[in-house]
Order: sequence, then structure tokens, then C-alpha cells
Amino acid sequence: MSDPLTAAVLAWLLAAVDQSPALAAVDQSPALALQGGLGGVGEVVFGVLLWALDQWYWLMDWAYYFTGLEMLDPRYRYMHRALLVGLCVGVMAPLIGTFLVHRQLALIGDALAHTAFAGVAIGLFLNAVIDLGVSPYLTAVVVAMIAALFIELISETTDAYNDVSMAIVLSTGFALGTTLISLNAGGLAVGVNQYLFGNLSTVSPQSAGILLVLFVVIVGTVAVTRNQLLYVTFDETAAAVSGIPVNWYNRVMVMLTAMVVVGAMQIMGVILVAAMLVVPVAGATQVSRSFTESLVVSVVLAELAVLLGIGVAYYGGVTAGGVIVLIAVGIYVCAVAIGKLQSARGERETSEMGGIETDGADGGIGTGGDRP
Repeated sequence: MSDPLTAAVLAWLLAAVDQSPALAAVDQSPALALQGGLGGVGEVVFGVLLWALDQWYWLMDWAYYFTGLEMLDPRYRYMHRALLVGLCVGVMAPLIGTFLVHRQLALIGDALAHTAFAGVAIGLFLNAVIDLGVSPYLTAVVVAMIAALFIELISETTDAYNDVSMAIVLSTGFALGTTLISLNAGGLAVGVNQYLFGNLSTVSPQSAGILLVLFVVIVGTVAVTRNQLLYVTFDETAAAVSGIPVNWYNRVMVMLTAMVVVGAMQIMGVILVAAMLVVPVAGATQVSRSFTESLVVSVVLAELAVLLGIGVAYYGGVTAGGVIVLIAVGIYVCAVAIGKLQSARGERETSEMGGIETDGADGGIGTGGDRP
């Protein structure tokens, strides 16, 4: 078994080398060795992902036998993959969104989502013109990460505020995407609805595998750099004085955001993907007293919205992304009401957005136990 993506990319590169007169006489054995090495790695990774999907299918089959839910029927593997993607998004989005909301960068998800659409368009364009055979979601990851770095670069090298740099990148990315889609070059004819609004039935094994890789990278990175990200989020000046490379961690955060956006785009679509970064976090801040509690509650609220939304979308025959967002907003309204009741009873102090105590910072950041 070989990774079709890796094989396609390497075949295209080697074909380009073969057709180059300047490189025709060059010994290609190193390239062939590299192809073999990368192909071996790709085969191992692809095999692990397929094994993980098989285990998930097995778990969903058992869930179907115990519950009898139609959407868990073994015949509907696409629903099994949609549930897997939804559960992963329900962890990734609030995990990153909690940092973004407290940094007042809630709209960066929207900017990167529109740029990811340009990445999808680039992938589709290359597949149509040169038959590259690459997944549009993979090109979306690459383009969204580059765009995320440009947002930081514009903010760092000019006097523009973050919202200005986000607006520039958003408009540029969406303009590029719509231009490539409209070119119709090389017979390109694309139904873009699934990328704009999401579609449960289009979650392929390959795109689910890409999502699993992104999930591992995002959760692993946040687990390793959690204290540094927390410090930078609430006091960049103090973090810089303490020796933390603030600009580097800012870039890490925006690149992780780009990964989340592309992963969530499969079921949420470009238009609604930013909501999962913000709405569950906004609801969690209404009932939480610390940063860690807010993080955990936001994940729970996001998972609840995703599962209910996918279920309603399947049985109601409606678009999953819109239903998920509507349920998330409904949960937010309930969280606001619960927070007001708690404040009225004196169970917690009223807290503005971003005013939650942190768990590991001191001074002007908050109070708590372990310091980052």
C-alpha cells in the first residue's frame, strides 16, 4: 500500500526533472533514493491513518448495534467520518479559540477561512491543469498557514493594527480563490458549495486522515507550549521581558489557527468556520472562573453543538454547518443566562470577556498556582 498523495507529488517532480535538458545527464539516484525514503514514510503514515479509521468504524458499528441510530449504520461510512471530523473539530477549535478570544483576535478565523478557500481553489486548479493529484484540503492547509504568517508579518513590519492586516489577507485570499474558480482553465469546473457551506457526505478517507494529522499536531503543540502561549496571551510585554520569544509564539498561534480552520472547513464551510473558534469560547467565559475551566467548558459546549448539529442535519436534511452554529449560539444564550443567575446569587463575580483569571500567571495577568 502506498500513499497516493506522496506518490503523485514525487512522480510530478521526477517527471519535471526528466524533461529538463540541463538535468538530463545528472545522476538521479539520490532523487530515486529520496523518493523511496519519502514513499516509505508516507506508506507508514498512510497505513497508521487507515488503521485509525478502521478502529473508528469498528467503534461506530458497535454504537449502531447498541443504539440502533440510522446515521450510525455501517453502510454509511461517510457519516462515521463526519462524526470523527466533528469530534476532532470540537476539541481543536475551542482549544485554539480560547487563546484567540482573550487576545481579541476572534476575527482571524474568518480571514484564514477565506484564504483557505483560495488554497482549495489552487489545489483544484493544479489538479485540472497539470493533473497533480493533490487533495485541495492539503493545499488549503499550506496556503492558510502562509496567509497566517503574512498577517503577523504585516502587523510586525507596519503600523497597521491586527484587524487591518486580517482584512487585507481576507480580501486577497478570497479574491484569488474566486478568480481561479472563474478561470475555467484546463476544463476546470468546480461545484464550490461544499467548500463554502460544508458537506457531511464529502468527507473522504483522505480528508479525514489529513484532519487526524492536524489534530495530533495542534493538540500536541498546545500541550507542549501551553504556559508560554498563556503568558503571551495575557501580557506580551512581561513575556518578552522574561525571555519568551513573543513573535515566534504569535506565529505558532496563527499557524495553529490556520490548521483548525482547514480542518473545520470540511463540515462547517468557509462562511461559518470561524464561529467554532469563537462562540463556544464566548459561552464558556460566562460560566467559568479560570482559564483552564474556560478551556474545558468550551470544549464540552463545542462537542455538544457538533454532535447535536450533525444529528439534526442528517435527520432533517439540512446543511450541517448552519445547524451547528445555530445550536452553538443557542448554547451561548443559555450560558449567558446561567452566568447572570450565578452572579445574582453571588456564586461568582461578574466577569467581562477576557477578564477570567488565569491559572499560571501573576501580577497583572491573574492569580493562581503554577506560573508559566
